[in-house]
Amino acid sequence: MATVAEVSTRPGLVQQLVRFVLVGGFCALVDFGAYWLLLQTGLWVHAAKALSFIAGTTTAYFLNRRFTFTDARTGAATQVGGFALLYTTTFFVNVGANALMLTLLPDFGLEYAVAWAIAQGLATAINFVLLRTVVFRA
Repeated sequence: MATVAEVSTRPGLVQQLVRFVLVGGFCALVDFGAYWLLLQTGLWVHAAKALSFIAGTTTAYFLNRRFTFTDARTGAATQVGGFALLYTTTFFVNVGANALMLTLLPDFGLEYAVAWAIAQGLATAINFVLLRTVVFRA
């Protein structure tokens, strides 16, 4: 059972959400920067998205564990396993949504950026809920 001091230092939902958005914004820059650079090399778009997702996800795990969900059990095998399962699922959601958007959007010059943003938004919403309630729960 947590002591009063531990409970009072735990970040609440709003504080976690703000931290998650800040960390997520930084990780989105990592993801999008890698995606854009890989596209510029001529890499197949779906491979570029997959690799950029992995770069952003790895960054997100370590930053969220350190700054957002600070009251979580650290180092637990279930935490690592839950993270791996969650991000495997959101990997397919993210890459799949990106691919779907690229087939649905017209060619207008920004379709890659818009498809990336839609896929990222969908994966981010799923991630916050499941990271808070399953992976990094207190």
